[in-house]
Amino acid sequence: MTVTAGAAPPGPPSPAGLAELLRGPVRAALAARITTVRAGLPPRPVSALDRFTWLRSLGPGQARDAALLDRLEALAGHLTGRPAPGCAPDDPMPTAALDAADGFTDAPTGRLIALYRTERAAAIRPTPPATGTPNPTL
Repeated sequence: MTVTAGAAPPGPPSPAGLAELLRGPVRAALAARITTVRAGLPPRPVSALDRFTWLRSLGPGQARDAALLDRLEALAGHLTGRPAPGCAPDDPMPTAALDAADGFTDAPTGRLIALYRTERAAAIRPTPPATGTPNPTL
């Protein structure tokens, strides 16, 4: 990296910048998991009635995999602009997506995920009042 004279050294990346960097690798990890889970299940019908019958025909392990498949597909969709249930529509990188991708990415992406979690927590952590400042809640 080249730093020009008089330029301030770069600080830690912002959560928004990290989310943008992570979008592709997290989406790829979710897609790989979707492919793996889908391969272990019988073909899923399209119609609602056939899908209901299909779900009832699954054993307990396959039913868990089918639920996981639905969740992974929803999270992957969230990263492409279709908000997932349980995730804020304006959240660029839901914690659930990071959790689902964690352990299924390479080491550099894992480090970026850890950095993103740290920076996001720091960004939403409330700043404590300065010492000597009266507490307005008392």
